Amino acid sequence: MAAANGLAAELHPDHGSKNTLKLENTEKRDALIKIEKKYQAKWREDRIFEVDAPSSSEIPYDTMPAAEIRKKHPKFFGTMAYPYMNGSLHAGHSFTASKVEFTTGFARMQGKRALFPLGFHCTGMPIKACADKLVEDVQKFGKNFENYSEEEVTETPAAAPTQAQTKEDITKFSGKKSKAAAKTVKMKYQFQIMMALGIPKEEIHKFADASHWLEYFPPLCIQDLNDFGARIDWRRQFVTTDANPYYDAFVRWQMNRLKDLGKILYGNRYTIYSPKDGQPCMDHDRTEGEGVAQTEYTALKLQVKEWAPKAAELIKGKIPDSAKVYFVPATLRPETMYGQTCCFVGPKIIYGLFKVSEEEYFVVTKRAAWNMAFQGHFFDSEHFPRDISELPTIVEIPGSAFIGTLVNAPLSVHTQGVRILPMETVLATKGTGVVTSVPSDSPDDYATVLDLAKKADYYGIKKEWAEPEVIPIIETPSYGNLTAPTLVKQMKINSPKDANQLAQAKDLAYSEGFYKGTMLIGEFKGKSVQEAKDKVRAALIASGDAFPFADPSGRVVSRSGDECVVAYLGQWFLNYGENDSQWQKQVLDYINDGLETFSAETLHGFQKNIEWLNRWACARTYGLGSKLPWDQKFLVESLSDSTIYQSYYTIAHLLHTDRYGKTAGPLGVKPENMIDEVWDYIYARAELSDELVKKSGIRKEALQAMRREFSYWYPLDLRVSGKDLIQNHLTFWLYVHLALFPNEYWPKGVRANGHLMLNGSKMSKSTGNFLTLSQAVKKYGADATRIALADAGDGIEDANFDEMTANSSILRLFTLKEWCEETMKDDNLRTGPADVFWDKLFDNEMNSLVHQAREHYEATDYKLALKSALYDFNIARDFYREVTTAAGIGMHRDIIRRFIELQALIVTPVAPHWAEYIWLEVLQKSSTIQNELYPKVPAADPHLTAAREYVRSTSSGITSAESLQQKRKAKGKSVTYDPKQPKKITIFAAANYPTWQEKYIDLVREAFDGTSLNDKELNPRISKLGEMKKAMPFVQSLKKRLYAGEKPSVVFDRKLAFDEVATLKEMAAGLKRTTGCKAIDIISVEEGGKTGTVVSGEGEGQRREGLPQMAEGALPGQPTYNFENVATEKN
Repeated sequence: MAAANGLAAELHPDHGSKNTLKLENTEKRDALIKIEKKYQAKWREDRIFEVDAPSSSEIPYDTMPAAEIRKKHPKFFGTMAYPYMNGSLHAGHSFTASKVEFTTGFARMQGKRALFPLGFHCTGMPIKACADKLVEDVQKFGKNFENYSEEEVTETPAAAPTQAQTKEDITKFSGKKSKAAAKTVKMKYQFQIMMALGIPKEEIHKFADASHWLEYFPPLCIQDLNDFGARIDWRRQFVTTDANPYYDAFVRWQMNRLKDLGKILYGNRYTIYSPKDGQPCMDHDRTEGEGVAQTEYTALKLQVKEWAPKAAELIKGKIPDSAKVYFVPATLRPETMYGQTCCFVGPKIIYGLFKVSEEEYFVVTKRAAWNMAFQGHFFDSEHFPRDISELPTIVEIPGSAFIGTLVNAPLSVHTQGVRILPMETVLATKGTGVVTSVPSDSPDDYATVLDLAKKADYYGIKKEWAEPEVIPIIETPSYGNLTAPTLVKQMKINSPKDANQLAQAKDLAYSEGFYKGTMLIGEFKGKSVQEAKDKVRAALIASGDAFPFADPSGRVVSRSGDECVVAYLGQWFLNYGENDSQWQKQVLDYINDGLETFSAETLHGFQKNIEWLNRWACARTYGLGSKLPWDQKFLVESLSDSTIYQSYYTIAHLLHTDRYGKTAGPLGVKPENMIDEVWDYIYARAELSDELVKKSGIRKEALQAMRREFSYWYPLDLRVSGKDLIQNHLTFWLYVHLALFPNEYWPKGVRANGHLMLNGSKMSKSTGNFLTLSQAVKKYGADATRIALADAGDGIEDANFDEMTANSSILRLFTLKEWCEETMKDDNLRTGPADVFWDKLFDNEMNSLVHQAREHYEATDYKLALKSALYDFNIARDFYREVTTAAGIGMHRDIIRRFIELQALIVTPVAPHWAEYIWLEVLQKSSTIQNELYPKVPAADPHLTAAREYVRSTSSGITSAESLQQKRKAKGKSVTYDPKQPKKITIFAAANYPTWQEKYIDLVREAFDGTSLNDKELNPRISKLGEMKKAMPFVQSLKKRLYAGEKPSVVFDRKLAFDEVATLKEMAAGLKRTTGCKAIDIISVEEGGKTGTVVSGEGEGQRREGLPQMAEGALPGQPTYNFENVATEKN
């Protein structure tokens, strides 16, 4: 018991986040969280996020087409992949959820009925496998594991996680012990993993019942997302599997209709298979190897003619003298077998001699034999083995003992036989571990036989064994008829150890040979390799000289910890891919022209996946799920029952009032009423009839209500998911939607996001760099967490949750809240007309930023939306506060109230709790901001925008110039004035543009088509005039003004969009304050820069000549300035 108790602290979930940012003073955070909790409770009480389709009282049934209803009452329907219920949500989940969440929030502000529902995925192996492990743990250690004794082992580095690991997976855990010896408690037992999640030891035994998982984790998920402030309609929640009889009926209907359409078939095919589980192991059943498929080979039978002495001695007496023994190399290039000159084995690899029958034996690796055992060799499909020890192994022999064995190579021109030779680079983890050699077309083989011939004594072989004639097999346009020798020579490959060059050469040889090669030998001489390849393979198999063979293209481990094989067995499968070319083309066409993917990377990911995706096993015998309707010994696998469940959300709340479907919903429909024909009607595949009403036992009005909900909310507007699911779930999602629904209801958009890093590094419990959603929200509060997620990034590349951003957001939100509160109470704010220059400038900038934020929200670019709606909006406020204070006029009450109101509104999608507080408690509005529309503001005035940019750039230029002088003085360099002594600024503003610019204005005017400039035509014309150095900056300034929305007539007439001198006068007071200058003179400079008139400051109205050289550099909108020290009056 002490050992079990000792685990609790070691495996506490907080251990996985031990290296994240530590917070010290939390008063501000706590104040914000208190506000968040208040409004979360209020939103739930008021059922703010529960939305329905227009009712029959709004629009009577069957009086208006669904498309017109959606047009009259705009809607948004967005979903994320429902989380798997074997653990808590982590920050990666919240990143995906945030994309739907922010979009839903903005859709509400667009006046749309916005729906974000969420269910809970429980189908498949993980829960059942973990429950079964706990049964064993309880049996072994007792109900509370009191008989466990701690086992310490040096930690074994975990394999790199697959892309599909986008959740806190309760089936795996890695954590370091805090001991100097750097030892860990190995997560050998399932109960340890449960403890690592913080589940009380006394409660763990309950999870031995798989149904307990379905009861325990969904409420935690709901709590985490409620604490996050998610706008989810929880009425529509459900669990998958037959635990919910309504959802079970939905899945059965889906599978029946796919079968009716010929999309589900039965047949023998290769599939990744778990011997331990006794069933196919699909992507979501794996802890390692998601996306790994099988590689299909031609396995040749090279019969032994003469054993090498060592091998003969080891085999003697173990098999009949009359038995035929075959070395079995696996090749991807059967068309090249005419050129076999030898056969390679790995000298250090252990091979087995396996009994096929009394008279037939194979020499392969044990891994290869284990795969063959599930492909019709050694065992039949009705009696697959469960353990590798069941293989019919006669003897195990090192590869070195086989060297020199003479074998017959089918199709080889060397009919007298070829030798078994050593090859150091043979892999025991790929193919059969036996490799046939074709040096004419394989660079690896050619480099190896050259090396063997050179070092025959070293390798213990006869030189002539490595020197059979290399004959031409395939003619290629680039490399002649001996592709491998040519490439080895061209690429200067000197040894089999030149791995990188050989890999490149192999790719070149295979590509050239397959796509451009012509056969020079054999039955198919003269035919292209593409045509001959399959024919040669078929002939070899028909003659009995070869057989099909497949193995996993990478390591695959099931949730039960079993290393998987490839099995050839009868199974039900979804006929994705080229075998249903019409279906494949339909999906590809829609991806290319119809589906919004938001990024080229996502589009290309779909296109590539459609090309290679093939038949998918859709049933299994172990796990949780719905039974296959027509073959109930099978369950529907987890990636096949989760393709169109988004349509179930539309009616879930009408069918049941709890996630398990135990209590019927408001329509009074029972699970047995939900026959297939009802689903056909709901999903617009059939029309309503009296016969359906009678057969189903469902009232006509109830059927119409469900049809209304579906036909209103569908099509799905946005699906958000991790990019790793493009390779399976998201592609299946498209296939099945297009097969089952009318095209009016096909999905409109899918947004694939990257994985979420934490503080710039991969999230990992073992390094302590890990956060669950619950931890993040408790640590930073909901809004600060949401801001950090918005700031994390929006592309398909991996994003970064920066804890410094979350932490700084606490201070930003709290400070802004206090400022809003205090400012609204400030009786000293200016009143009256808000018409001074700075009022207009700030008001205009707010308009501009409101429009910018809207554009970014519409594009789902939340990082940019956050920048406009919060960061830049506050920068604009800060500038207004500073300049009005410097000018001695202060801020205007109406302008500031408008700022606070707009700030609350435009940040609502991202930070709704803060916005709600400001809206209701600071602005004293009467109802929730969650129901407010996005603000409509006037378009930004380009003249005021230009003036604001001028103020920004000029102020920055002046302060930077002063700062540079201070740095020069600090370094002891000469300066034109002493920044610390009394000083003044003279600003030179050009009255007119120089005449040399006229010709460039004409060029730009000619190249401007009203919206853009053709740089390819414009730049060469500018270059011809020979003034690129000074002309290009000027041309770029014109382009900037045109693209900013200034009227072309103003730009081309060489007029500024604002009064430069008047703007400088307005700036003067603020510049005095920021620079500490005693005086500011403004001089309007005439062309040539030698003379000008003082328009503000000392000697106003006076004409001055002999201006300093810097005055010549002034252009309209680009002033120059001069600092100088001035004497001060003495008292």
